[in-house]
Amino acid sequence: MYVVIFKAKVRQLDSEYYDMASRMQDLALKKYGCTDFLSISEEGTEVAISYWPSLAQIEVWRQDVEHLVAQDLGRSKWYESFEVQILEIIRKTGAF
Repeated sequence: MYVVIFKAKVRQLDSEYYDMASRMQDLALKKYGCTDFLSISEEGTEVAISYWPSLAQIEVWRQDVEHLVAQDLGRSKWYESFEVQILEIIRKTGAF
């Protein structure tokens, strides 16, 4: 299992952003095998965490045409800066 952590410094978020974010989350979960997707924005920072069964699924998601449009809009309009980390989950404990 893998986790993708997206962290961004927000420039501005508008209604187009919220529509796009909802669409991207829906695509990741329903089309590309993402098992969970959480995001939060606070004090000018956005963090999104998504969980994936494989690196191959993450790569296919990264290359999705709609996702590429969202990435371009993020760079040009919504975010001052961002970073993406992909980590392998070695151990998981606890209960939900």
